[in-house]
Amino acid sequence: MNSTNNQKVMTLDEFTIQELRNFPGATGQLSGLLRDIGLAAKRVNVEVNKAGIADILGEAGKTNVQGESVKKLDEFANDQFINSLRHSIYCCGVASEENEEFIPFTDEHSMNSKYVVLIDPLDGSGNIDVNVSIGTIFSVYRRLTPNGSPCDLNDFLQSGTQQIAAGYIIYGSSTMLVYATRRSVQGFTLDPSIGEFCLSHANLQIPDDSDIFSVNVGYYHLYEEKVRKVIDHFMAKNEQEKIYRHRFVGCMVAEIHRTLIQGGVFFYPAFGKYKNGRLRLCYECNPMSFLVEKAGGMALMDGGTRLLDVKPEQLHQRIPVFLGSKRLMEQLQTILS
Repeated sequence: MNSTNNQKVMTLDEFTIQELRNFPGATGQLSGLLRDIGLAAKRVNVEVNKAGIADILGEAGKTNVQGESVKKLDEFANDQFINSLRHSIYCCGVASEENEEFIPFTDEHSMNSKYVVLIDPLDGSGNIDVNVSIGTIFSVYRRLTPNGSPCDLNDFLQSGTQQIAAGYIIYGSSTMLVYATRRSVQGFTLDPSIGEFCLSHANLQIPDDSDIFSVNVGYYHLYEEKVRKVIDHFMAKNEQEKIYRHRFVGCMVAEIHRTLIQGGVFFYPAFGKYKNGRLRLCYECNPMSFLVEKAGGMALMDGGTRLLDVKPEQLHQRIPVFLGSKRLMEQLQTILS
């Protein structure tokens, strides 16, 4: 985004307004909601960038609903996104990974809005104190309850196929907001000189093939035999003498962002005490699977189940996840089946 470049740089606001012009029947609520999420992300980004010199690193002295230690920056991000959505006129309720129950917004404007949002405010928070990439994951559903009434749990427990939009923000060497609608996947990079997300990666598509696989191999002996066979496949030379590179960051946002740009597969199977999987269906797996599919990839729960077809039974349900480039996913699916 060099200022000497005469090419027009389109901000997130300008892009969403242009999309409205392309679809005259649109109400603008989804566009407004995405801009509100972008605003909260900019606030979180400021704190992420100064976390090393501010009293915001480390533990907050409490645990979340998952029984995990809450970081101070986790808590800040959670408050920022919830407050931004609460003050929006485009959202009737939010469910956060950090809160046990969903939060309905009961003012008149909110109850007449069409959407609910599910959010993981700060994914990869174990990386906070060591200055490694972290992120935010979100998904948007059209409510099932009537407009004008408070939202309820059923609005949030919809299968991933019903998502209207989903995406993530990655706070890394640059800060990016990437989101998918049912039409396309678009990436915006935060330009700190103007404080705006600018379109930098239009119509993103995952490469069909790659030489990258990502899984926590430290749990190798705790995985099921078929999962170990998948890892063995990628760790050994295959018939084409292809050598795969192993990558693992410990932050789903970073894993998926790399996969989206460079291709590859990322999987987090069930293991040990996480017999149903470790990642959350509603807050992590569904939004990322929606985005990956819209970018041309595949997302599975196992060798035969499309992840987006799984109907959530509870807000904090965990599930195994396998997703990434189509050709690598087809190899993985053959071994898992």
